[in-house]
Amino acid sequence: MVSTQRRVVVTGLGAVTSLSTKVEDLWQRVLRGESGIGLIRTFDTSDFKVKFGGEISDWSTDGYLSPKEAKRLDRFTQFAVVAATDAVRDAGLDFEQEDRFRCGVILGTGVGGLHEIETQHSRLLEKGPEKVSAFTIPKLMLNAASGQVSILFGLRGPNVAVATACASATNALGEALKAIQYGDADVMISGGTEAAVTPMGISGFASMKALSARNDAPQQASRPFDADRDGFVLSEGAGILVLEELEHAKARGARIYAEMVGYGASADAGHITQPDAEGTGAAKSMVRALKDAELNTDEVDYINAHGTSTPLGDIAETKAIKSVFGEHAQQLSISSTKSQLGHLLGASGGVEAILAVLAVTHGVVPPTINLENPDPKCDLDYTPNEPRERKIRSAMSNSFGFGGHNAAVVFSALRNGSK
Repeated sequence: MVSTQRRVVVTGLGAVTSLSTKVEDLWQRVLRGESGIGLIRTFDTSDFKVKFGGEISDWSTDGYLSPKEAKRLDRFTQFAVVAATDAVRDAGLDFEQEDRFRCGVILGTGVGGLHEIETQHSRLLEKGPEKVSAFTIPKLMLNAASGQVSILFGLRGPNVAVATACASATNALGEALKAIQYGDADVMISGGTEAAVTPMGISGFASMKALSARNDAPQQASRPFDADRDGFVLSEGAGILVLEELEHAKARGARIYAEMVGYGASADAGHITQPDAEGTGAAKSMVRALKDAELNTDEVDYINAHGTSTPLGDIAETKAIKSVFGEHAQQLSISSTKSQLGHLLGASGGVEAILAVLAVTHGVVPPTINLENPDPKCDLDYTPNEPRERKIRSAMSNSFGFGGHNAAVVFSALRNGSK
């Protein structure tokens, strides 16, 4: 089958994480098996059940935003602006030379401006309604990040905010892919951003018993597919990619990391927080992504798994991978980089897409750290503790969110001809 859709490539990468705020440094640290998890420093956790996370404790917008500009943006939007700026610089794009009506932004976030919500709610209770900031709504709204990035670069093409919990960034990337494929844009800035390591964020997830409680060993707390896992680690940050129509990228001599070839989405339509136990919905998103990519199952070499380190989720994803890939599941290299970065909620799919792209680019599979006692029900190759060199023709990145949202995207080494 010959595709008539326009082809889409990745030309720029930008990331803000607790492990590093620069993509190349992040990649090297991931390959070394380092962890970005630690005790929370930005607020007092004395009374909290969980006292750690993937926090960016030394965050600064210097060199990106003036102090006045930064003050008007919630932390999640600041992350997006910095990551997007780095991605655009990495892509070598000069929007003065572009038709801005054909350049857009689609970003995901799970909860938006949680910092601002908590700050202004406290002011409301302590000082009264007249003391609530006039910037409250522009700072907390979920579309603030996509709006601010489009304003920053003057982009007047498609501009959308996606909120599908932990699938947000992956859904955003998929929609950006379609915007270019179907001719609505030539360049899209896409991915996700999140800043939910707050008192409400930590206490809310802890009350659900969703978080690991390993306060005495934070860096060993996120342990996907390990029999001793006890929940995920909440993190913050952003992962943003520049997607570009292939011929547009070639015409300006852009460096191309990889080709984005497929996207699939589905719903569990079951429980609001628990995954489908058999991974049926997750499997359907992967099947749809492969169909969209026009790939056979044996053409995929690596999966960056959702792999949150929750008892139910890791088993369900394993079952889903087996059901989709059949015998080839045993030949797949799989890893969960959440073992090092924690769970960035709506931003996780953006950061993980970046790592999947770099895996294709460099032919190296990132490790799953802390995998010391494999769960017998999770019996695939999760690349335990050490990276592995391997030719990666195509890589899939999975994201599954509360609400039953499932999304998968596929990246391939750039091929001659149509996909």
